Amino acid sequence: QVQLVESGGGLVQAGESLRLSCAASGSIFSIGAMGWYRQAPGKQRELVASITSGGNTNYGDSVKGRFTISRDISKNTVYLQMNSLKPEDTAVYFCNAVIRRAATYRYSDYWGQGTQVTVSP
Repeated sequence: QVQLVESGGGLVQAGESLRLSCAASGSIFSIGAMGWYRQAPGKQRELVASITSGGNTNYGDSVKGRFTISRDISKNTVYLQMNSLKPEDTAVYFCNAVIRRAATYRYSDYWGQGTQVTVSP
């Protein structure tokens, strides 16, 4: 019943910006953390940015200074502002959340379906 829905991906030129959104919905008791990962063809999935329930953030080295993660607790939504995009940022971006569902004690990882970000030179 929990689902994550990403939006905001697309095709842009190098140097431009995009903002990704990920909204969690369903039977949610608590969200421990949310984040963004990406996977380019032939490469391993890597952390882009994450934010904990306490507001602590972490960024992958390749995006520090360019990307910013934020959240809207009231909307169960996390955002990724991506500035100064480079062709190397081209990948499928996946939203991730660690969620405890209502009526359970277990925290589990949930993933969105992914949204394509393509940066042309």
